[in-house]
This record gives sequence, structure tokens and C-alpha cells, in this order.
Amino acid sequence: MASLPDHARIIERYATGVWLSGSLITFTAGAMIAGTAAALGFLFFSANGTVDIYGRPIGTDFSSFWSAGVMALAGHAPQSYDWSAHSEILRQWIGTKDYYPWSYPPVFLLVSAALATLPYLPALVVWQASTMLAALGTLWAIVPQTRALMLGIGFPGVLICVGHGQTGFLTAVLLTGGVLSLPRHEILAGVLFGLLAYKPQFGLLLPFVLMAGGYWRAFVAAAATVLLGFALTFSIWGWPVWQAFLDSAHLTRTIVFENGDTGFEKFQSAFAWMRLWGGSLTVAYGLQAVMAAGVVIACIRIWRSDVDMRLKGAALLVGTLLSSPYVLDYDLILLGMAIALVAAHGLERGFRRWDKTLLALAWFVPLVARPIAQTAYLPVGFLMLLAFFMLIVMRARVAPDNATHERLAAAGH
Repeated sequence: MASLPDHARIIERYATGVWLSGSLITFTAGAMIAGTAAALGFLFFSANGTVDIYGRPIGTDFSSFWSAGVMALAGHAPQSYDWSAHSEILRQWIGTKDYYPWSYPPVFLLVSAALATLPYLPALVVWQASTMLAALGTLWAIVPQTRALMLGIGFPGVLICVGHGQTGFLTAVLLTGGVLSLPRHEILAGVLFGLLAYKPQFGLLLPFVLMAGGYWRAFVAAAATVLLGFALTFSIWGWPVWQAFLDSAHLTRTIVFENGDTGFEKFQSAFAWMRLWGGSLTVAYGLQAVMAAGVVIACIRIWRSDVDMRLKGAALLVGTLLSSPYVLDYDLILLGMAIALVAAHGLERGFRRWDKTLLALAWFVPLVARPIAQTAYLPVGFLMLLAFFMLIVMRARVAPDNATHERLAAAGH
């Protein structure tokens, strides 16, 4: 190493990951935790009731959940999908002129209605605290280490998810929990997967990987859970709520998504990349289809193999994000869980060259993905997802034996 030129030594440090010391990891996690706490503290203490200093609801997107729940409890569930009626509830109950449309399937109205039994701010706290604690418990099941817990709390995606009052924690708990449950509790895993029906855009890969892995009981349990959710909402609100959801889908797809009113810089998909660069809908959907097909094929191969379940799970989590055109930065909590799964596998089996550095960059990317896409038109969030997925595929292909594990562990320190 001493005979190498300075630039070669620097490259070697990043290639082996020796720069990523325990003290640096702890400091970075602690700094992000402090920054997250400060940002959220400022948001709450500078607020005027339920709105922040900019007139937006605290928890922004959560306002659409809670107000839809209010309408459902009042017997007006179908009207929650009517943008005019829904915006009036937001104005009356929360006091904001900004509009955050309700576009989730009616199964999520069950959650929204339960949260709407509480006043707005307590409901927001209960929602985010309960789902975040569940996510941290899931993370602990993957890597039961205090430093890993610090990295989980400090993960930049946490600030984004909490700031928007979004579903990222719950989605991560259900999908990752399902993966962890599969080997011993297949039916439970299927139920957890089925509960993801509120995010239908994240369901593309599940039937393929479950069939590829031979998890037929989980497949049936997931399908039964989805049907049960439909039956429950139908028994409570009838078909009109589902018809209203279907009728509103076109408006959501065209205005919120395709036209970019939400902001393409917030989306982390191949589709959004093309639209960010001015590509047509045909080109954007075409690229997204190619991406989804490639991810499906790769995940089927991984799930049919004898690869460690942690790598299978990581491939499913990141593949889920890559295969959907409708992925926002608060959904990157799934990326955080995938990082934990790959890190746990690496700590036990050894890391390949550049693995540690890529893990660190993936952990950091939610903090910069939106501002870089907004200012420089570079989709770094999507590109990092793609690079991380390739890392998972390469680790799955190598499948090193014990001797190679020892060599990799020694090389990666």
C-alpha cells in the first residue's frame, strides 16, 4: 500500500471501505438525529395551531389522510375522493388553503377513520410515532446493534417521512416484516404482504417472488388478506366508495403524477427521470416498463436460488421501488431497510470492494436527492437505487463459500 501513489491510496481506502470507521458512523448518525430533531422542533414550535409558518398543514400529506377519515366517520366516504368536497374539509377543519388530495384505495380509509377519532395533531403524533417505533423494531430484528439503531433513527429518509406525515414507516414494516417472517411463519408473511394493498403500485413484484420461491401459502394468505380488506370496506361503505376511488384515479394519474404538479424532483423512478428531462409520456412509460421487466427477471432468478434470505429481501425492497413509476422520496424508508439487510449479510459473510462506500452513499442519498434533482436535474435518487440493486445482484451471484467469506472480511476490515 505504501508504494502506491497518493491518489491510488485514496481510491483504495474508498474501495475497501476502511475510511468508514465506527467513530465516523456514530458521529454522522448522531449529527443527523440532532438535525432531524431540530428541524421537527422548529416546525412544531413555529407553527400556528395546525399549520406551519408557510400556511401548510403540519405533516402536509397527513392532512389528506385525517380529513378523509373525518369524512368517512361522517358517512361521506365516497365524497373524500371528490377534490372540491375534500378541500373544503381541509379548509374547515385544519385551516389551510393548500390542497393535498386523497388518492389511497378505500382499505386505507380504515386507518384514516381510526386516526380521525383523535384531534389532528395528536393523531399525527400517534400515527408517526407508532409506525416509526414499529420500523425501528423491524430494523432491530435485522441488526440488533445500538449503532444500527442510531443509523436507523438518523437515516435522512426519516425526516422526509415524518415531515410529510407519510406511510413510509408502515410500508417498510409490512414489506420487511413479511420477508423476515417467510422462513418460519409463511402465513403471517402473506398477511403482512396483503396489508400492503393500500399501496397497489408496490405489489408488482410480490406474486413473482413468492411463486419463484415456492411460498404458496404466503401467496394464498396475501390474496385472501386483500380480498378480506375489500370485503370489509364494502360491508361498511358499499360499492360507491370503490367507484369513487376508481373515478378519481384518472385525475390523480394525470394531474398529480403525469403532469408533474407534485414535482418530478420528488419522484424516484425511471418514469420521473424522463419527465424531469422533458421526455414524452410514451418514452417515460416505455423506459419504466423496461426497468420493471428487468427487475422482475432479476428478482425471480434471485428468489429461485439458494441465496441468503437477507439478499432476497433486499432485492425485493429495492426492486419494489425501481419497478414502480410512482415512488416518492418518503418511500425511501424501504431503501433504509434494504441497506440494513445487505449490511447484516456483509457483517457476517464479508464485504466486496466498494460495498461499504456504496452502502454509505445509499444511506445519505435521501437527504440530497430532491434538491439535486430540483436544481441540477440529476435523478441521483433513482440512479442510487439502480446502483444499489446491482450491488445486491452481484452479491447474490457471487454466493461465496466460507473460505471466500474470510478473505472478503479480511479485505473489507
